[in-house]
Amino acid sequence: MNPHRFVPVCVARGLGVVGIGCAIAMSASAPAAEPVDFARDIRPILAAHCVECHGPETQESSLRLDAGVGLLAGGNSGPAVVAGDSGESILLKAIRGMDESVSKMPPEGPALSADEIALIAKWVDDGAKVPDEPALQAARRTSDHWSFQPPAHIEPPSVNNAAWIRNPIDAFVLAGLESAGLSPSPPADKATLIRRVTLDLLGLPPRTDDVDAFVADTSGDAYERLVDRLLNSPHYGERWGRDWLDIARYADSNGYTIDGGRSIWKYRDWVIEALNRDLPFDQFAVEQLAGDMLPGARVDQIVATGFHRNTLVNEEGGTDQEQFRVEAVVDRVATTGAAFLGLTLGCARCHDHKYDPISQREFYELFAIFNNCDEPTLPVPTDQQAKEMPALLAEIQQSEERLAMVDANSGSRQVEWESSLSGKLAVNWTVLDATAQSTGGAGISKLADNSLLAGGTVPNGDTYTLRASLPAGSVSALLLEALPHESLPGKGPGLSHAGGFVLSEISVQLETADGMTKDVSLGAALAEFSPDAGPIRHAIDGKAKTGWRVADPAHLGVPHAAVFVLREPLPADGGQLVVTLTHGQDDEPLQIGRFRVAITAADADVLSLPIAVRTALVTAADGRSESQAKAVREHYQTLDPERVPLAAQIADLKKRQKQIERATTSTLVMREREEPRATHIHLRGDFLRHGAAVQPDVPDVLPPLRARGQRADRLDFAHWLVDENNPLTARVTVNRIWQRHFGQGLVATENDFGTQGDPPSHPELLDWLARQFMAGGWSQKSLHRAIVTSATYRQSSHVRPELAKADPYNELLGRQQRLRLDAESIRDVALAASGLLSPEVGGPGVYPPQPEGIYRFTQQKKFWGESKGDDRYRRGMYTYLWRSSPYPFLKTFDAPDATVACTRRPRSNTPLQALTLANDRAFFEIAQGFAAQLLAASAEDDAARVRLAFRRALAREPAAEELSALSEYVQSEHRRFAEAAKDAADVAPGKRPEMIDDATAAAWTMLTRVLLNLDEFITRE
Repeated sequence: MNPHRFVPVCVARGLGVVGIGCAIAMSASAPAAEPVDFARDIRPILAAHCVECHGPETQESSLRLDAGVGLLAGGNSGPAVVAGDSGESILLKAIRGMDESVSKMPPEGPALSADEIALIAKWVDDGAKVPDEPALQAARRTSDHWSFQPPAHIEPPSVNNAAWIRNPIDAFVLAGLESAGLSPSPPADKATLIRRVTLDLLGLPPRTDDVDAFVADTSGDAYERLVDRLLNSPHYGERWGRDWLDIARYADSNGYTIDGGRSIWKYRDWVIEALNRDLPFDQFAVEQLAGDMLPGARVDQIVATGFHRNTLVNEEGGTDQEQFRVEAVVDRVATTGAAFLGLTLGCARCHDHKYDPISQREFYELFAIFNNCDEPTLPVPTDQQAKEMPALLAEIQQSEERLAMVDANSGSRQVEWESSLSGKLAVNWTVLDATAQSTGGAGISKLADNSLLAGGTVPNGDTYTLRASLPAGSVSALLLEALPHESLPGKGPGLSHAGGFVLSEISVQLETADGMTKDVSLGAALAEFSPDAGPIRHAIDGKAKTGWRVADPAHLGVPHAAVFVLREPLPADGGQLVVTLTHGQDDEPLQIGRFRVAITAADADVLSLPIAVRTALVTAADGRSESQAKAVREHYQTLDPERVPLAAQIADLKKRQKQIERATTSTLVMREREEPRATHIHLRGDFLRHGAAVQPDVPDVLPPLRARGQRADRLDFAHWLVDENNPLTARVTVNRIWQRHFGQGLVATENDFGTQGDPPSHPELLDWLARQFMAGGWSQKSLHRAIVTSATYRQSSHVRPELAKADPYNELLGRQQRLRLDAESIRDVALAASGLLSPEVGGPGVYPPQPEGIYRFTQQKKFWGESKGDDRYRRGMYTYLWRSSPYPFLKTFDAPDATVACTRRPRSNTPLQALTLANDRAFFEIAQGFAAQLLAASAEDDAARVRLAFRRALAREPAAEELSALSEYVQSEHRRFAEAAKDAADVAPGKRPEMIDDATAAAWTMLTRVLLNLDEFITRE
């Protein structure tokens, strides 16, 4: 290794122009009087010492220094030199080592001499002239790696045992086996085959009557007809949709520590529906990446863009939202690479890819494609909602237009109303000479102005009772004044430490001369200061915990007044008025400190006017300010007899509109911005350190991206992904589907088709499948049909000694593969076998039973309203998925965490899995349901019932010894539970034992628990 190659050090220091001046040791001539020539004076220095890192073969940080055009074009940090300005050139900053923003170069070894630096500086200041070097212009990089070459046109090979072949797939497989001196395995028996293909295509077991019909059908096309029926089942989309949702990192929550819920299940349902109607995969991809940009995009095509809204969202306070927006865009690039290209694009985020021909610049060119998106929420109404809403909005608009006409013609009515108030607006208040008592023991003294002042021992919370004789004349309203005083905290008017108060309730009674007492009803309450946190109306709402709150610092130390209008005026025959002021309990006094009460006989309509309106009405119409005129006009509108019913109608319509909006499901989608964001290379992947600006593009090693306009966008990119000239997408897709049917892809590293990935085990078959896939209209159902109807797929999975020795990993496909079911399928087949499974397709997430305490270690407790009825038994893919605390059964059986794209699930084998199948709440409930179904079924005897249970679980007939062992087990369990019940009854006569509900049901539940815990039950043979 060259000891002067300091690339790792340069990368670690985060330089954009990595390795500038690395190990420059050649001495240069002193600056000459004649112009500096790049070819003669500068290139020899750079070419001799820097080309290892920045030459034609390798360009660290996308910088090439053996050519003048490379210097001018620059690397990830931008141009290395600025012609005419050596002081601003990164090259000079690096070799001078005088600028803290750029690390000194070379990072190790001898530094450049002053003469060398001066020579380069002069060349830059003289204009950095370079010769015309067309041969050195950046060319598209090429690679001879197999995956970057177009799929070859291949014909199926000739084989010796042609009779074994059912379709061309078999020819490729058999050719490999024969060349290794091996033969394929015999076909699986029909019961195994129907269970295998039903599990593979639907993720569910076959029904016993379907098994019987298929086994009995001896026609030549029985299996093909079975496959066609399965492909047309609505459950096909659920089974294969679950796989795609792994890739799409689908979840029902935002992720990170807060992990709030989100509504995006409409995207999940779109995936299921698209697969069920066999939407061609090229369109399937385009709609998910850019459905919003399609001409006349339908709602469902916009919903499809939820594919890239499955990214995480950080809701924590104090976070930089731009940082996490960038993280989401980075994830979109990496996910697109994994889902469609089989490339680890994310490895080029911080530096050039270490293994594949993908530069950091190219990563950010891809980043630019997704950087121009907004992330809106889209309402997705039902058909009924979509039908009702337009009519409702039209009616609202028409009603508001009529209302505007009513308002425009209301002038004469308003004048008439104002005239009716003429002479009534003056309100004269009579202060009552009242006494007051405190229930809490406070001293209340009367001041000269007949106000009352609390003092002495002041409790926390108090009730004042005021008594005053009424003068002659009727009473229509009561005025309560809260007044400041020097003795009060902060001058009051309240007794809290700051001078505020809270009046919880005010009530009024009248004691007549004949000793009778009657309650006085208060109809309205008004105050100039009536805050939202404690409005004046709360003083008459009958609730002790609410009240009129005066605590705002800006409103302390000043007087406040409230008017309480009586529903019915008091008669003019005098009596005593009793006013009770109630103040709630707190950790400090909240009662009024100084107060006064007055009465009036003014017109109730006038008193009910807002104070600002009453003040404005006293002023002549032509002398009112604009705000006064507005106040009067708006108040009259609340009284206008022609307006009020129309306004009420509009209010009802808008209430219905809000109801529909609240009931309308929304989903997360993508939307292209009109003004593109600028995209720069992020030095070392740091979103705060911008390097050179880039435009949307794709890696040079792949076919060029054709733009419809001046700038490529997501729709151009989506079409590029599924263009037949793209060598990767079809291969990656068929390989992933093959992987699900055989446990391993033809390329074992299904997420890495790059130089570090495994080569295909059957390259010709892979290319043939890819070309057939594209030529057949990208139909996934056709691909599935071709695979599962092949003789290769139908083979037995039994291990043959000679095959295991010659091909231990079954790469030659001389047999089928035994595969443990995925987490969701394990629960689904249990529900199906028990008869509990709900067949409903689609809809929002559900909440099946789960162990207690799941959210004990999460930052926020999550909602888990355990579902009832059919929702309790929905398929596993509908289980609501919280990223921070996923449904534990799914995690136990290796379901992904939905934080990144998952292209292949691992399969572990742990004791916890067996314990879960036996004892998990949900599985025990399933076992009980299974037992109940068996007991309800018509059967001749227990042996027949055991046989039925066995067939429903495993789709095959039990062997004699299996049937005998299970029958004996049921009988022994029945005896055990019956004896336990008898013993419990003897201990507590007459009391039903809690542990043993029914010995028969318990015994059969134990049997079904055994069946659901069998390895064969959770395995696809």
